[in-house]
Amino acid sequence: MQKRAFRVSGFLLVLVALAMLAATITVVAVYADKPGGDAVIGITAVAAALLITLVCTGFIVISPNDARLIQFFGSYAGTIDTPGFHWTWPLTEKTKISKRVRNFESNRLKVSDADGNPVEIAAVVVWRVVDTYAAKFAVDDFVNFVEVQAETAVRHLATSYPYEAHGTDRTSLRDSAAVSDELTAELRERVALAGVEVVESRITHLAYAAEIAQAMLARQQAQAIVAARATIVEGAVGMVSGALEQLREQGVVELDEERKAQMVSNLLVVLCGDRAAQPVVNAGTLY
Repeated sequence: MQKRAFRVSGFLLVLVALAMLAATITVVAVYADKPGGDAVIGITAVAAALLITLVCTGFIVISPNDARLIQFFGSYAGTIDTPGFHWTWPLTEKTKISKRVRNFESNRLKVSDADGNPVEIAAVVVWRVVDTYAAKFAVDDFVNFVEVQAETAVRHLATSYPYEAHGTDRTSLRDSAAVSDELTAELRERVALAGVEVVESRITHLAYAAEIAQAMLARQQAQAIVAARATIVEGAVGMVSGALEQLREQGVVELDEERKAQMVSNLLVVLCGDRAAQPVVNAGTLY
């Protein structure tokens, strides 16, 4: 679990180092001409140099959205993520871990969907580190860990849903909002161990595999033609019904059942045909 490391203002310790330097210079000036002063000056100079060097090892500069994980001889001492110039325990190892938002796009994976059809799928994942302790010590390489878990989650998602719903109520991979939310939720569970938060994930590439793409395209075209024909027939029936009703109400012509059937047939042929109608003019019988 991440915790805050000890820190004070770096400028304060700069003043302390300058004060030690000034004290050393004063001792040198006082004992320069006194008997035995060389020994005092030497001891003071060595002690001051060691102390100033020790103080300098504790200085650290933190940029916005960056963090430093502090280790004291292998022991976790805490994390500093406040931007600025700081001083912490000397002789510590300071590991830089960025807390900026990152993103990457997974490779195009070839998997079978829930119906067994081979599909190609890829996703983009937006993430960031929220727990530096887990990112450093829970996994070996948290960046590689996130990428591998993202590909695993994308594969699992692709095998859980069909590419298309085919007119049913099932959720399909083409329902981008639903599958993206599920992908994000699964990724958050998978990478929480590494102290990583998934901000968002989206499917960026989805297509049938090349070996069945042509057949699936033909099926989609056939479905589109059937749907269009159904709409045309529905509209034509309504137009024919309206025409017969208006003829009856306005008394334009009286049609028996046989004539009505013939008229309905002719109108449906004209309205539902995919070519322009060719009128035939009845000129009567020639003798």
